[in-house]
Amino acid sequence: MKIHSRRNVSFSWAQAAQIAKQIRNLDGLGDARREQYSTLILLAAASGLRSSELLALKVDDIDFKASTVRVDESSDQRTNGRIGPCKNAAAYRTVALHDAEGKKAMRELKNILVLRPNDDALVFQSKRAGPLLETTILNQGLYPALKALGLPQGGLHGFRRGCNRRWELAGINPAVIRQQMGHSSHRMTALYSGEIPLDQVRAAFSSKLLEKMENEAAA
Repeated sequence: MKIHSRRNVSFSWAQAAQIAKQIRNLDGLGDARREQYSTLILLAAASGLRSSELLALKVDDIDFKASTVRVDESSDQRTNGRIGPCKNAAAYRTVALHDAEGKKAMRELKNILVLRPNDDALVFQSKRAGPLLETTILNQGLYPALKALGLPQGGLHGFRRGCNRRWELAGINPAVIRQQMGHSSHRMTALYSGEIPLDQVRAAFSSKLLEKMENEAAA
């Protein structure tokens, strides 16, 4: 029986921040494109949205006051990014970004939307205000950044996996994670766990030790 590897490419929040910073320093991209790509990376890592969902977001889907992102459309990359229905019923949701990572992503998002008064405008858009294509983002931004940082080549889905893992390690209720991720079942959510890198294992233990020390001090 063949045993499948659990080592799918997954990017942690710390890696996402590194990648976003590297994209901002890439040559050959205009300032607007660099800001879009780096912000998209942070939002992907903070929210766990599918790439098709990120690329279909409109300005009125973002609620900065409530710190939420509404998902009710999807970008079909097979038809030049045409905006249409979501993947399945579970994909229609409102994702809460209330942790430190989510708030950071929302601040960055607010910066690029300052000049977008039209609520129906796409959050991430081409020069002609149409949908961005994932292949363009990968080839112009993500892949060059990963190469420069010496990180494994992976697509935008790696940030979705990393977000799922971060919430798991933070102790978020599995039912909440399933809803945030837009999964149709707990089995699908479990597939995103994979192998946890040693640095994240050490961080989890350190966090628990610190929590124990703080509780003992308060007792």
